Amino acid sequence: MSRLWYERPAAVWEEALPLGNGRLGAMVFGEPVNELIQVNEDSMWYGGAVDRINPDTREYLPQIRELILKGEIRKAERLMKMAMSGCPDSAHPYQTLGNIHFLFENIGEVKDYRRLLDLDRAVYENTFTADGVSYTKEIFLSSPDDVMVMRIRADKKGAITFQTLLRREKFFDGVKKCGTNGICLYGNLGKGGFDFAMQVSAFAKGGRVCVIGEHLLVEEADEVMLFFCAGTTYRMKDVEKEIGAKIEKAAGKSFEALLTAHIRDYSALFDRVELLLGDLSEYDAVPTDVRIGEAREGKVDKGLSKLYFDFGRYLLIACSREGTLPATLQGIWNKDMLPPWDCKYTININTQMNYWPAEVCNLSECHMPLFEQIKNMVAKGRETARRMYGCRGFMCHHNTDIWGDTVTQDQWIPGSYWVMGAAWLCTHQWTHFEYTRDMEFLKEHFPIMREAALFFLDYMIEDNGYLKTCPSVSPENTFILPSGERGSNTAGVTMDNQILRDLFTQCIKAAELLGVDDELNEEIKAAREKLLPTRIGEKGNILEWPEDYEEAEPGHRHISHLYGLHPSEQITVDGTPELAKAARVTLERRLSHGGGHTGWSRAWIMNHYAKLWDGEKAYYHFEQLMAKSTLPNLFDNHPPFQIDGNFGAAAAIAEMLVQSTEERIVLLPALPDKWPEGSVRGLCVKGGGEVDIVWRNGKLVHALLRAKQDLCTKLRLGDRVIEAALKAGEEKKFVPGDFLDASLD
Repeated sequence: MSRLWYERPAAVWEEALPLGNGRLGAMVFGEPVNELIQVNEDSMWYGGAVDRINPDTREYLPQIRELILKGEIRKAERLMKMAMSGCPDSAHPYQTLGNIHFLFENIGEVKDYRRLLDLDRAVYENTFTADGVSYTKEIFLSSPDDVMVMRIRADKKGAITFQTLLRREKFFDGVKKCGTNGICLYGNLGKGGFDFAMQVSAFAKGGRVCVIGEHLLVEEADEVMLFFCAGTTYRMKDVEKEIGAKIEKAAGKSFEALLTAHIRDYSALFDRVELLLGDLSEYDAVPTDVRIGEAREGKVDKGLSKLYFDFGRYLLIACSREGTLPATLQGIWNKDMLPPWDCKYTININTQMNYWPAEVCNLSECHMPLFEQIKNMVAKGRETARRMYGCRGFMCHHNTDIWGDTVTQDQWIPGSYWVMGAAWLCTHQWTHFEYTRDMEFLKEHFPIMREAALFFLDYMIEDNGYLKTCPSVSPENTFILPSGERGSNTAGVTMDNQILRDLFTQCIKAAELLGVDDELNEEIKAAREKLLPTRIGEKGNILEWPEDYEEAEPGHRHISHLYGLHPSEQITVDGTPELAKAARVTLERRLSHGGGHTGWSRAWIMNHYAKLWDGEKAYYHFEQLMAKSTLPNLFDNHPPFQIDGNFGAAAAIAEMLVQSTEERIVLLPALPDKWPEGSVRGLCVKGGGEVDIVWRNGKLVHALLRAKQDLCTKLRLGDRVIEAALKAGEEKKFVPGDFLDASLD
């Protein structure tokens, strides 16, 4: 049993509980009298597509590069703001859909209150008594029926009376009746924007349902079922008609039938993986907000590890399903008209982190919306590459949106003028292939990977025998030159080289698998050999920039130069021990100056220590995440709320238990003392396999490896390595004794 539960309603949005079916999202407050459900729809992006390409970039790019290479960074960055920023400099935001308000009548003093989110079933429940009457609310967002279903019951006939309103803050949208039992709010998302609508309808046993003005009224009912749906013209030609039809179809089914279909659909994904950490009943008996409060005081119970892991997988299923848009900075849960950072797809780590758990946690299908988004970016990315930089291929800067915008976002020197967005995203395509070995997927996406690589063959400059990106920025940090001048943009930063080394290598491997041997493939091979290697500085740390510059903010939240450690595998304990040692020094320096002060950064640090096979440090930073960066509803706190920390930490927990590359699988690489016994079932490994692991007293009991495809790999336990070869469909159990005669690594 895995659940979040509370003994009081949510007082603020950050205490409400999230529901989602990928396309629709809801935050339920659980107030007995004045209930509020804040709702979202994934295509609620304001305005329309805009051509923001700066027409002067190509003209001034040579001058900008010359200034950078001469070390005149301030002059270069002044010119970049004018010549490389978008016109206008910002794209449009993702917006809240609105609120559903309920005003319940005849409810007196509330007792025995409880609300919970059942992660095993993706169902919200709320129970309480008032004036001797017991009330129950059950809510879920169904993917099969594409509606939100809400059932309200009382154990006394005629006890349920309430009014319902639909609202969208500060916008003058239209509201109208939908028959005798529903209301609809409709409007438009600005110039060139989509039309939208949302509808709620009620069906009661006993009593009556009617609409008076804009109020949906239920009086003296014994039981009520409500259905909610919403949409925009992004998908629907006649929105009001189509959402009304979805509600009508769902209303023709029983609650039990709807719930059964919902749980069957959800469980097919969620139940693939199970993490157990011994008897957690003493922790589960404590309300979730109390446990988080205790964590802030330094008491982090081990049950929070399992709960946070399960919650992360739940959230990914709830906000990223096949056929929906990808998870934004806030997944699909955004309460604002103008949210922080526009609630867009920030692709200099945040969107990528959202999908770190997808493959290892056996949720490949939830990765698909990201791949559709990459496809959506290609056409505009080609235009940006050609018109801004005079390059072939496609590219993107550090943000994109529903229209696949690829132009520079904002005029922010430490972050905006970063050209690696498409390149990093395309590494996810290869990651999906590594886990699934899906050749049809690779055939479809290989041309996109190559277009991302092609851009850099044209964009990079040759300097001192190396090919370098220029301008180049290490998100979102600032260096200090020996002269004392500060800057962020230079040529050939470490992260760029690491991303390109991955992308180029992945294109080469894909070409070999697909039998492609052409001139472009040879050019990519040649370019890879001329990338700057990852280097170690005088302090023993990984260099962030091409020179050993002083950092203006040594405790910076981004740790971009450790991309090679995670999510990449260019730096490994068993493959590149000197670089792994330097990566540890880099982390220690960051942390000694206050690093990890945002939730997602702390999650990244967890992954870094997991990759360094340091379970105690990885778990310590989970404790810090719970104590300093977790909201009462378990949402990650940047601050404000960003969902990437939830996904990053869930991925890190998986990485603590199993890690894999094309060459080997590492069992229990970073098991902390706080998890002395436990098991995990269904985690995925590269090459097309799944693994179940059982451990006791901090030691492996057995591991069961299942092959989805023919799997030829090595298994590593501690410092011993054995061969493992399985045919597709075969499974094999390994115990510690199998490793006794293995050679030391």
